[in-house]
Amino acid sequence: MDTKTHYIGPIHLSAARARRGRPAHRGNPDSPARAAPRTATLGGVRIQRQVVDYALRRRSLLADVYAGRVGVAEVCDANPYLLRAAKFHGRGSEVTCPICRKEQLTLVSWVYGDGLGPVAGSARTPEELVRLAETREEFSVHVVEVCRSCSWNHLVQSYVLGATPAPTRRRSGGRAGRRTAAE
Repeated sequence: MDTKTHYIGPIHLSAARARRGRPAHRGNPDSPARAAPRTATLGGVRIQRQVVDYALRRRSLLADVYAGRVGVAEVCDANPYLLRAAKFHGRGSEVTCPICRKEQLTLVSWVYGDGLGPVAGSARTPEELVRLAETREEFSVHVVEVCRSCSWNHLVQSYVLGATPAPTRRRSGGRAGRRTAAE
């Protein structure tokens, strides 16, 4: 067996597909090209900051479910509010549900932040997220994947949007604003 073509060839093929904008592994639901939502831009500038991807945690949980260490009822526990948000505010994904394998997962984006007022803690569409990012101060977005058939749900990604807060100025001068170790 030629190890170069067997092992190394597929790696280069995956990299070439990724450069052309195609998913690296078409059947792999954990592939970043398939699982992660597209990055929104404003005038070509990336607006997502502090992105955290939860693909490893998802893979670990699914391994526990498949091995029988975690029950299906424990992971298929989406509440009715989340299922309703998936129906009205979610966007479809290409990933099939890893539990029931009946339908494609829906991605729901939840927004949280002090400057959002009554909007905080609600589900928003991608268009609404862009509008909020243009008009509001910094807030966090949590993207949850949901299966509307079996109620599987898992946090996929979190990131920060909105205007970055202005840096606070420190007082300069003598000992007026300083604290000592004894205080």
